[in-house]
Amino acid sequence: MKRHPMIRRFSTLFTSLFMATVANAQKSSPGPVFRLDGGNATYAFGVNERGDLQTLYWGGRIGSQDAIPPAHSFPEWASFDSTNTTTPQEYSGWGAGLFTEPALKITFADGTRDLALRFVNATPDGTQATDVLLKDISRDIFVTLHYSMDAETGILGRSAKIVNREKLPVMIEQMAAAQWTLPPARYTLSYLTGRWAGEWTLNQGLIRPGARIIESRRGTTGHQANPWFAISRDTSQNPGGIPTAPEESGEVWFGALAWSGSWRFTIDETQFDFVRMTGGFNPFDFGYKLNPGESLESPVFYGGYSNHGLGGASRLLHRFEIAHILPQAPNPRPRPVIYNSWEATEFNVSEAAQIALAEKAASIGVDRFVMDDGWFGQRKDDHAGLGDWYVNPQKFPNGLKPVIDKVHSLGMDFGLWVEPEMVNPDSDLYRKHPEWVLNFPGRPRTEQRNQLVLNLARPDVKQYIEGFLNKLLSENDIAFLKWDYNRNWSEPGWDHLPPDEQKKIYVEFIRNLYAILADLRKKHPKVEIESCSGGGGRVDLGILRYTDEVWPSDNTDPFDRLSMQDGFTYAYTPQVMMAWVTDSPHWLNSRSTTLAYRMLSSMQGSLGIGANLNNWTPEEFATAKRLIAAYHAVQRTIAQGDLYRLISPRNGSEFSSTETVSRDKSQAVVFAFTHSTQQGRGFPLLQLQGLDPNAEYTLTWIEGTARAGTPDRASGAWWMNHGIDLDLRGDFVAAAFRLDQRR
Repeated sequence: MKRHPMIRRFSTLFTSLFMATVANAQKSSPGPVFRLDGGNATYAFGVNERGDLQTLYWGGRIGSQDAIPPAHSFPEWASFDSTNTTTPQEYSGWGAGLFTEPALKITFADGTRDLALRFVNATPDGTQATDVLLKDISRDIFVTLHYSMDAETGILGRSAKIVNREKLPVMIEQMAAAQWTLPPARYTLSYLTGRWAGEWTLNQGLIRPGARIIESRRGTTGHQANPWFAISRDTSQNPGGIPTAPEESGEVWFGALAWSGSWRFTIDETQFDFVRMTGGFNPFDFGYKLNPGESLESPVFYGGYSNHGLGGASRLLHRFEIAHILPQAPNPRPRPVIYNSWEATEFNVSEAAQIALAEKAASIGVDRFVMDDGWFGQRKDDHAGLGDWYVNPQKFPNGLKPVIDKVHSLGMDFGLWVEPEMVNPDSDLYRKHPEWVLNFPGRPRTEQRNQLVLNLARPDVKQYIEGFLNKLLSENDIAFLKWDYNRNWSEPGWDHLPPDEQKKIYVEFIRNLYAILADLRKKHPKVEIESCSGGGGRVDLGILRYTDEVWPSDNTDPFDRLSMQDGFTYAYTPQVMMAWVTDSPHWLNSRSTTLAYRMLSSMQGSLGIGANLNNWTPEEFATAKRLIAAYHAVQRTIAQGDLYRLISPRNGSEFSSTETVSRDKSQAVVFAFTHSTQQGRGFPLLQLQGLDPNAEYTLTWIEGTARAGTPDRASGAWWMNHGIDLDLRGDFVAAAFRLDQRR
């Protein structure tokens, strides 16, 4: 039988590598091997005979008695690729003939730009954590790599800390949090991209030779790409065929960077067919000067492994986020059902109008009333007022207290919109402190949405923002802040510092943002916060350590949201995914949908109401009240259960469906949607997943019905194998039901 050229190439290559590695092993002794175990995963690395820290294994958990072979450097490939390039290192410095993507690149004071990191020592902490110290071969640059693996999910957190113990400053020009290496195979890469009002598009394609860059250069996370990835082992037999990344089967390696500033991923298939993922600070326009004795710490880069496809990977990540990332971890409460007044009033807020809306919101079972933009300064539209955070005396002559008291009397808590990092040129703050914004002296100051970005890296700006937020929360009984951020950076100058230190802004801005959020949470522990950036422009595991929820998109069209929510949940738990019900026809695309369809679309995440209740009919109030009550009864399962994507809404699908099963398998909640049914065909048969096959479940309808003959109760095996045939036909029609285990 003829072998495929790719197989022949692998065979020849690894015969050569194996023989050379054996020869190296006979000449020198390797160093220690380090192993981390958690969940169904094992991660191992070791020190080779040259002193490099080398990747050895990342995959399914292996037996505790199984020995992992020691590390040995790979050989030089002809004279064009040194052993430094061919060996898969855990954290490579740029130097000594490295031609792959480095983790760390430094320029020394004398102009030297060569860095060769070698193992010094390690301090293991059980089987889930290890710190490893590396040092350059001659310069006093020290790198501490921190590894910490979650015992339940096997998700590994990695980060790096650089210390300069030289006598002169050094310039860090590139710094990753971690590098991940996978052995030669055919892989499919999944990643998320988008734009304003069109976030969370899942992209998939084969990883091929060369490097692929996914990044944000915008100062913050960005709508255009998100710092999450998944790499699926593609076992299809046709090397030139369509890439495969199965939902519920196969091996998947995945990761997410906990950083809310400019970031970059480099996915590189090397000349030896290994796949390397490098991620951390974006090196574009980056330069961080380290004076003697100073240090710089990277964000944490989390990585995990699943042998249950992309669905299994996302379920692990959701569990990890809930248990270890969110501010209320390990037991965050499901998000309150909110009403937000923006679409009803926009900037025309007033005491009477807000109270009238609050009364209507309370009547349908809303938990939290949020007053949006327009309450402060001289804020009549988006041209003025940002930066002047005092209550507008014309709109609220008695302050916010009468509105807050009324909201509380109706059984709801009160939330408020803020945009702390921005300023309008037409504001008292800007007239007093024009130097506080990002700018290059003598250059234009680019406005977007009529606003500029405050330089939060400055200590005085940080102090101002902390001060007004603390005052606002101390003087008013506010339970929630919707923290908005409505533009990206331009002119990222910081002329307060010497020229060779100004690029620190990319790090210090985000550090100060985190510090402010941490300070607020410490001083006001009952206050909850949403991260919003014109939709999904700042969603990542960094901001989620300080915020309880995020705003995925300004696009609230219920059909568009199906695919966006689908993409979102590959990286982030529905616990944090705010999903609003707004008016129909929708402002973005003029699509008309029923209130029930809109409600069910939003009930797949953390439910909010953003419609103008002043225009609702009695029938709409009754529908909303009924469905909010049904949502409250199953919310914890939806927000914190195991998510199964039964039918994908992507790629022009006529149908979509999700199922969420509580962790103890006592309850499941299923949603189903049509775009359109055609030529007399109905909705596909739904075979559920994740239930206890031996338990009996009772069926309760939230909305819709099934075909005649569907039982009211049956075993988990019946629901999963026989399935349920929904009576669902038409355009933009939805159904939902719950299954409860009989006790």
